[in-house]
Amino acid sequence: MRTRNIAVCAVIVAIAFLAGCRHNAVDKEAFKSALNGYYHGRQVCLWDGAIKLPAQADTNDDAETKRFDALTDAGLMTRMPTEKKRFLVGSKSVTNYDLSADGRKYWTTDSAQPGYGNFCLGTRKVDSILAYSPTDPDAAQYTVNYHYSVEAPDWANKPEIKTAFPQAGRDIAGDNATATLVKTDSGWNVQNVTK
Repeated sequence: MRTRNIAVCAVIVAIAFLAGCRHNAVDKEAFKSALNGYYHGRQVCLWDGAIKLPAQADTNDDAETKRFDALTDAGLMTRMPTEKKRFLVGSKSVTNYDLSADGRKYWTTDSAQPGYGNFCLGTRKVDSILAYSPTDPDAAQYTVNYHYSVEAPDWANKPEIKTAFPQAGRDIAGDNATATLVKTDSGWNVQNVTK
């Protein structure tokens, strides 16, 4: 009988110990899932907005031609030097740029503006949750710091592209960002994202 009482006491102590050790924790995977859901469908593109092609750039303006030349060197565009006539002044050297056959595969058209589009790399993907605050597992709002990257096509990894489009290089290599997540009835909702 005494062994039975000891066994019962041992079981009660074990259950109490396990219940005391059990604690709620913040679900970092839920944060990761919410952030990846936020990024889904939001393409990371080379330009901030859609551009019109074919395009014409002044050969004397290095800043204007740098990006087009990088895309040409990567095989996504064609380049055609020409002269542009100016009324009463003569002419100036310009370069016409258009999509190459390979470029058409990666060009994302803007359905709202015919002739406009962008070269897009893909979407950001959260690799890891670095930190969050508050640490209270029952909080309804968190500030979450995380690391993301973009799995980009081969052409985007060329040095000339990363030089001409520095943000694309940072996105591909991976970068840190911060977001505010708010708990709703349907899960975590991303309120804002800052880099």
